[in-house]
Amino acid sequence: MSGDRRRDEVEKWAELVWRLALVRTADRHDAEDVFQEVFLRYFRHEGELTDDGHRRAWLIRCTVNRAKSLHASPWRKRALPLETAEGVGVRDEYREAYAAVLALPEKLRVTAHLHYCEGYSVKETAQLLGCPEGTVKSRLSRARELLRLELSEEEA
Repeated sequence: MSGDRRRDEVEKWAELVWRLALVRTADRHDAEDVFQEVFLRYFRHEGELTDDGHRRAWLIRCTVNRAKSLHASPWRKRALPLETAEGVGVRDEYREAYAAVLALPEKLRVTAHLHYCEGYSVKETAQLLGCPEGTVKSRLSRARELLRLELSEEEA
């Protein structure tokens, strides 16, 4: 693949991969590492990806897995500074809500992001995360409740 074609592919999928990496890691530097690793892998496997739907699903799954691997490293501390990710690439009117989403526990945060921000159905989200649909539904319910409490406290 030529350099121009690769640049076009990165530009086409960059926002999706970046947002998910940032939501998953909650750290700008870690998200950059995940972003680069995902696209390195993408260009190694691009011949296997048949259409844009397949590419999108593959990129999401790879981003989730790369971020998960980053957190699973035994040398890595689990403390992540959420404030570094807060508000990056988010319109001003959504910053408060997005900050509340970033404050959710990781599993709830990623599930909510895929469903509400990326527009995946419960079934698709379950497939992308490799968990049962019931788990996705309960995570979304818990995320909504925590967000409702957080956002109503901020208004008071």
